[in-house]
Amino acid sequence: MSKLVLFNELDRENYLNKRAGESKFGEHISYLNQITNIYDDLKNLDVQYVIFGIPEDLGVFANLGNHGTAGAWHACLKALLNIQSNQFTLAKNVLILGYLDFSSYTAKLANFDKNNPKDLQKSRKLVAKIDNHVAELVTQIVAAGKTPIVIGGGHNNAYGNIKGTSLALKKPLNVINFDAHTDLRAEEGRHSGNGFSYAYSEGFLKNYFIFGLHENYTSKAIFKQLDTNSNFQYNTFEAIEIRKDLKFKSEIKRALLFMQGKPYGIEIDCDAIQNMPSSAKSPSGFSSNKTRHFVHKVSQSKHAMYLHLCEAAPTPETDTQVGKMLAYLITDFIKGHYAARVGATY
Repeated sequence: MSKLVLFNELDRENYLNKRAGESKFGEHISYLNQITNIYDDLKNLDVQYVIFGIPEDLGVFANLGNHGTAGAWHACLKALLNIQSNQFTLAKNVLILGYLDFSSYTAKLANFDKNNPKDLQKSRKLVAKIDNHVAELVTQIVAAGKTPIVIGGGHNNAYGNIKGTSLALKKPLNVINFDAHTDLRAEEGRHSGNGFSYAYSEGFLKNYFIFGLHENYTSKAIFKQLDTNSNFQYNTFEAIEIRKDLKFKSEIKRALLFMQGKPYGIEIDCDAIQNMPSSAKSPSGFSSNKTRHFVHKVSQSKHAMYLHLCEAAPTPETDTQVGKMLAYLITDFIKGHYAARVGATY
């Protein structure tokens, strides 16, 4: 855990904006003062949800994308810790663990030119190093019986989430990916566009459902790959929202059915949300409220193993809005998942 920087009391006080007569989420979460053995430290803690950040944009750079995803963790904490603590938000079930510090890697981006093939390969080798740290941490969290909530970073980190969970469970994992893209690009060195390719070819990923693919940005070759592999299923955004060939709620049920009642991960790429500041911001996509409903529905199972929110790329002007959206999705997941675990209702 050499890259893990623990969230602490000073961090909490710096983020919190206390108000008289109110009880904030951040006042009731747990954190670790130190790590002795992270598996034991987590297993013995009376929380279920372990939130950590991966503030990096190396994976996006390595996929020829735009910078900015490194800022999502900070934006998320500012919003999440200052929502209200009440019977709905369940703060006492949450541990803010901290973040994986890849600043020594990302600092090298200043000297990289994405048009230089050698620099591109160097960046992809660094992404592979990030994979190892993410997978190691996720393995420990899941093995300890806890549920990771991972705030990216690029979608390259899906690979570490899938591998880590698969290793902890000692079997392949199923995944539902809410995304405009499949991220099944060629295994040409690790980046944000091929996390699922590597996870599948290495046996960590089994059934893979892509929810809301954009037809304009999915190649004919990728559609052929999806249509000829029984372990892949998908729908398109246009079929659901534009042509209305498919119904949103029915497609959620179909995606869950494809998980076959076995453990699965939930991947949410913010590129799929309309006008969400992200690495590939789009004027067309699912609304924020439909995205929230999606997270709520797919989280309502004891088989949901983790939530990953990635590709959000806040700017100084959009920092607050991005943070709020991430906080909504986190609490939607916790509410749905907690209800499934304990039979609670709202």
